[in-house]
Amino acid sequence: MQNIGLLGGTFDPVHNGHLQLGEKVLEKFNLDKIVFIPAAHPPHKNGTVIVDVEHRLEMLRLAIGDMHRLELSRIEVSRDTASYTFDTIQQLSRDSGYRAHY
Repeated sequence: MQNIGLLGGTFDPVHNGHLQLGEKVLEKFNLDKIVFIPAAHPPHKNGTVIVDVEHRLEMLRLAIGDMHRLELSRIEVSRDTASYTFDTIQQLSRDSGYRAHY
């Protein structure tokens, strides 16, 4: 079973700090990959204008580029409601067989 880290956020915009964080966590915890999970409806940004989620996904895809151990997930994009980490981890566990370790 792979050791996978999850990195959620608004990524509005994605920047080098996000990518560096992903790479450092990979090294520090000896992970196989980091999955970036953009929030479509971040609850902490209620009332704040943010860039459309499809544009943020594309910016993140371009930023990740050919970094083979960094991946992009659309899991929270398909939700019509606010994105909470608990719900995302439950869905990943159910759909992908991931096991959460905190």
